[in-house]
Amino acid sequence: MATTAICSSFKKELFDMVHNFINGQHVFRWALYNTSSTNGAATAAYTATNELAASGNYVAKGTTTANVSPALDGTTAIVDWPDPTWASATFTAYSTLLFNDTHASDAAVAVWDFGGAQTASGGDFILQLPAAAAATAILRLA
Repeated sequence: MATTAICSSFKKELFDMVHNFINGQHVFRWALYNTSSTNGAATAAYTATNELAASGNYVAKGTTTANVSPALDGTTAIVDWPDPTWASATFTAYSTLLFNDTHASDAAVAVWDFGGAQTASGGDFILQLPAAAAATAILRLA
């Protein structure tokens, strides 16, 4: 089972200036995983192990995020994206990995476990991200 966590390698890579979240500088992707995924804080890069099988509207490495601009909400730095969506999807996912597809290693950012099966049957599969605010943003540094 995946564990929701900011990847440890990502924390260090922020200081190494590996990730550039400014609009269009780096491409980030959301990959989806099955119930056997063990991604978590120790995940350093995208892995195809236990990723959903490429079929229908799901392709290996998932979907590309829209460009973002980091922002401040009070003293908290936040990054937010539009909700990643797979149209006309038919699959079940248990977790997601956000990773930097521009980086040579596909460096991992964070893993979110869904807490159970999330299924789409011929409809849109949408990762509903929380509001972009200091206490709720999907990715934040307080």
